[in-house]
Amino acid sequence: MAAPSQASLLLQKQLKDLNKNPVDGFSAGLVDDSNLFEWSVTIIGPPDTLYDGGYFNAIMSFPPNYPNSPPTVRFTSEMWHPNVYPDGRVCISILHAPGDDPNGYELASERWTPVHTVESIVLSIISMLSSPNDESPANVEAAKD
Repeated sequence: MAAPSQASLLLQKQLKDLNKNPVDGFSAGLVDDSNLFEWSVTIIGPPDTLYDGGYFNAIMSFPPNYPNSPPTVRFTSEMWHPNVYPDGRVCISILHAPGDDPNGYELASERWTPVHTVESIVLSIISMLSSPNDESPANVEAAKD
């Protein structure tokens, strides 16, 4: 049997930490106990927003070289938001590959770094729900509302 990868050890630790110290506003766990690289996340809509009181499900998929590359996050619940593509993929800076933005919209310091955790990612998504970025919408129609 092969030794666990750095990514699987880190994901195992982050899952254990979240189970030990839950964070208000979301819950996270494995989609399937045999796969550390795919997580199910439920986000509670932030107060005083369009999403207040709602429960929004998403899948967080981690690449084999995590934390050097970011995961992808896709809402499986319907989500009408300027920073969520129509197919549910979340578009926020910290989920973009490290380095300079080829389109010039983001600073390298705003993009993915290996210090991010599942917790910091989901808290950034909750912040996105509270304060959409209309300057660079993934869903142009939602940005018009």
